[in-house]
Amino acid sequence: MKILIIGGGIGGLCTAIALKNKGFEPVVYEKVPELKGLGAGIVIATNAIRALRDIGIADAVLKGEKIFERGGIYSQEGKLISANITPDIVKKFGDTSHAVHRADLHNKLISLLGEANIVTGKGCKEARQEGEKVVAVFEDGSTAEGDALIAADGIHSAVRRQLVPSSTIRYSGYTCWRGVVNMHPEDMDMDQFSESWGANGRFGVVPLARNRVYWFATKNAPQNDTEMARWKSEDLLRNFGKYHAPIPQLLENTPDEAVLWNDIVDLKPLKQFAFGKIMLLGDAAHATTPNLGQGACMAIEDAAVVANCLKARGKVEDAFRLAEQMRIGRTTEIVNRSWTLGKIGQWENAVLAGLRNALLRMVPDSVTEKQLENMFSPKLYPALSES
Repeated sequence: MKILIIGGGIGGLCTAIALKNKGFEPVVYEKVPELKGLGAGIVIATNAIRALRDIGIADAVLKGEKIFERGGIYSQEGKLISANITPDIVKKFGDTSHAVHRADLHNKLISLLGEANIVTGKGCKEARQEGEKVVAVFEDGSTAEGDALIAADGIHSAVRRQLVPSSTIRYSGYTCWRGVVNMHPEDMDMDQFSESWGANGRFGVVPLARNRVYWFATKNAPQNDTEMARWKSEDLLRNFGKYHAPIPQLLENTPDEAVLWNDIVDLKPLKQFAFGKIMLLGDAAHATTPNLGQGACMAIEDAAVVANCLKARGKVEDAFRLAEQMRIGRTTEIVNRSWTLGKIGQWENAVLAGLRNALLRMVPDSVTEKQLENMFSPKLYPALSES
């Protein structure tokens, strides 16, 4: 069975690898002329590690990457608000979150799939079903035919716009900068990731392997604000300079060319992912804000589920409907939780922020563990034999 996969990001590549490992013939079509790793940092959480293991590539992907047993939310002064990852929680769920450079992950996935399964310079503008086949129409006028098509072409998916023209991309109300520093302050704790909430926005610190540090910063701003787009390290230092160490030190050591900027958006939850022999996957189906660190993780889960469903069901339409049934509730919950958490984390009013921090400190550990259990669920999907 030949399966066309539109989009060579994390979701598309993981899906292609999962399908190839199960005996299918996947072909990835990517818009850019050269497929190479870009971006900053990414956290591969417990649930995504299970999915990578299901696909058969967990060891290859995670070897040599940074492992965490601690993580938390802090005030801008450095006082703990909420410990959301602890050694006890790690022990309970079995798999420890890893942090990787997005470019490193991307390059590993390309290598695992093999360039023979990837066609670059092919931006898909239309997908249609013709009898028993699916046809992808590309921007250069060429076409490709397969037995099924999986659209993993991101939040601005052309395939989704065609299938669900009413789909809505939402601006969160805050913008974001990211960077990777090829050093770390001597007194920095390299065994935990953190996020600090303050009056001027949020700042996250995620250590990477090989002594690198990924950081991100968010601030309330109008959408497509030209001033925010121009901000570099010096501007960010003025805004976050009074936050606790190592935040100022990281910004001081970040060259301007290493600063990436974009507004934070998501996709209003859809009610359908499967359309006959066409399936939406990853950000094309359920793009989320990054507040739970689950965007790429959900795409990796998608890859495992879709591959298993296609292997278990002889008919593409049945397999895609089953995959939709398994994924739509879970991804909708993640999108909604992340949206709400981001709104709360961005409160600028000092009184409300102080009350928020105090209430979060009062949340029992059992409640935190229950929330993590739902997100890190050891049962990614029900047994296919029961479905």
